[in-house]
Amino acid sequence: MMSKVAPAVVVLGQNSVAVGRKIISVLPGATLYGLAGRTSEVDVSFSNFGETVRELFAQGSPVIGICAAGILIRTLAPMISDKRQEPPVIAVAEDGSAVVPLLGGLSGVNDLARRIAEVFAVKAAITTTGDIRFRTALLSPPAGYHLANPDDAKKFISDLLAGAKVKLEGTAPWLSESQLPIDPNGELTIKISDRLVNPTPDCLVYHPPTIAIAICETSQTHDQVIASVWQLLADAELAPASIAGVFAPIATAAHPAIHAVANALGIPTRFFTPNQLENLLSHGYSPVQAAAIAATSTSAQLIEATAAEIAIAISPQPIDPSTIGQPRGRLAVIGTGPGSPEWMSPQVKEILKSATDLVGYTTYLNLVGSLGEGKRRHDSDNREEISRAELALDLAAEGRYVAVVSSGDPGIYAMATAIFEVLDHHAKPEWDSIDIHVAPGISAMQAAAASIGAPLGHDFCAISLSDILKPWSIIAERIAAAAQADFAIAFYNPVSKERTWQLSAARNILLRYRTADTPVVLARNLGRPGQAVRVITLEELEPEVADMRTMILIGSSKTRKIQRPDGSVCVYTPRRYS
Repeated sequence: MMSKVAPAVVVLGQNSVAVGRKIISVLPGATLYGLAGRTSEVDVSFSNFGETVRELFAQGSPVIGICAAGILIRTLAPMISDKRQEPPVIAVAEDGSAVVPLLGGLSGVNDLARRIAEVFAVKAAITTTGDIRFRTALLSPPAGYHLANPDDAKKFISDLLAGAKVKLEGTAPWLSESQLPIDPNGELTIKISDRLVNPTPDCLVYHPPTIAIAICETSQTHDQVIASVWQLLADAELAPASIAGVFAPIATAAHPAIHAVANALGIPTRFFTPNQLENLLSHGYSPVQAAAIAATSTSAQLIEATAAEIAIAISPQPIDPSTIGQPRGRLAVIGTGPGSPEWMSPQVKEILKSATDLVGYTTYLNLVGSLGEGKRRHDSDNREEISRAELALDLAAEGRYVAVVSSGDPGIYAMATAIFEVLDHHAKPEWDSIDIHVAPGISAMQAAAASIGAPLGHDFCAISLSDILKPWSIIAERIAAAAQADFAIAFYNPVSKERTWQLSAARNILLRYRTADTPVVLARNLGRPGQAVRVITLEELEPEVADMRTMILIGSSKTRKIQRPDGSVCVYTPRRYS
C-alpha cells in the first residue's frame, strides 16, 4: 500500500536540486529538503542531515535521498525495527541513473521507486523476489485494496516461491493479470471480498474498495453517527476496509458529522451537486440514497438502513473516489511574508504545495517562486480585491483548493478582510460548503522593525495612509490620537503616484506631538532585490523619500537611535516608560 504521507526529497548539493525537482513533478505534495549553505531554491533548508532524515522517518514520511545508499542505511540503521511500520526509503543517484528502494516493502516502496525511475527512463533496482517473479506485490496491494492478514503473507509467499499453486476467489485484475501460478485447484487461496472473512494461513484476504457510505445532515452527535455506521456494517457483515469513501450532497459539505465519520475510517469525502442527483431524486430516492447510488451505480446493492440519514451501497466494481463527485472546496488566504522565501512559514509552504489554484496580484504570485509550479494561476491587478475574492470563492465552490496570495500578513491591509467582506455582503449559497482558513505571514512592519533593531518594542499601532477606502478625515484623527497617546506608528501605503500630499500632512500632524528629531525608519523592498533600510528624522519625512513599497516606522517620544562601532545604526523603543 502506498504511503498516504507526502514524500520528502533530500538533496545535499546544488547539482541535485534539478533532479529533486523532477522527482517532485510526479509526486504531488512532496517537499524538497536542501542542505543549508550548499543548496538554494529548495522548500526547506536543513543543517544536520542525520537528524533531518531520522525525524522524517520517525514521522512516517517517505524519504527519497539523492545520495549514496550507504549514507541512508547508516543514518537509519538504529531506527529499523518493524517493517510493518517503516515508510519507504529510496536512494537515487545524483544524475538519476539509479533508483534503489531500501526500506518500506509493506508501504509501497517498489511502486514508488518505479514511478521515480520512469521520470529518468531507467529501471528501478527492485530486488524483492516476489515482485520480480510474480510481477506483483502481495504485501503492497494497489491503492484502495486492503490485505486483511499481512502476518500470514510471508509464509504464503514463501510457499508460492517453493512451487505452490493458488486459486483466486473474486475479481481483481491486478492479480489475474500478474504472473502468479493461478490454478483453480491450487492448495493456496486468494480471496477478494468486501464481506467480513476469517482468514487462515493458506488464504490471503483482500478487501476491495466497493462500499460507499452516504450521510446527510443529522442531529446526532459525531459519536452517535460513527456508532450507527459501525452497527450498519456489522449487521450487513461488511468489511470496513472495503469502504471507498463517504459521499453526500454538496449542500451538507460543511456538516461536521460527515467529516467525523471519514476521519474515523481514514477515507475521503466526496460531494454531489444538485444536478448530479436530480435524476435519482426524481425516481423516488431520498437524498442520502441518491448520493450512495451516485457513488456506485444504478446496479449497486443498496443496504437497508434504520437511520434515515445514512445509506450504504455496494458497487459491482471497485470505486475510485477521486473520479466521483467533487471534494469539499478549500480556500486558504496566505501571507508570503514581505518577500524573502526564508520568511515564508512552513504552514504557508504546505498550503502552496497542496493547492490547485493560486489567486492574487501578479507581483505577489511571483513571490511564490517554484512552489507555484504546476498550479493554475489567476492573476489580477492590485486594486481588484473584491472581484479577486469572488473568483477565489467561486473556484473553491467547484471543489478546488484555492490559495489567495498576499504579501506580508494576509490579515493586515490584505486579502483576508476582502474574502470575509465578500462573504458578508455578497454571499452565495454554494459558498457555504467551502472550508476557509487564514495562514499568517510575517508582516511588513515586523520585517521593517527587525531590519533596524526594535522600534516597535513598546506599544505601537498601524495606520494606512491610503484614503481610497476611508476618508482622510478619519486617517487624520487616528494619526493625531496615536501621536497624542505616544504610540510608535507603522505607516502602510504611504505614497503612490496619485497620492503624494498625505505623507506631508501626516508628518505635520505628528510634529504637533513629536520633536523634529524623532527617529523615522524607511524600509523599502523588504526581502526583495534592492532592499534598502535607512533612518531619518521626522522633519526630513517628505513624499519623495517613500513609495508604495516603503514601510515607514515613526518612533515614539522614547524611541532611541544607536550608532554602532561598525558604522551601522540601530533603532529601538525602550520597554520601560520612565
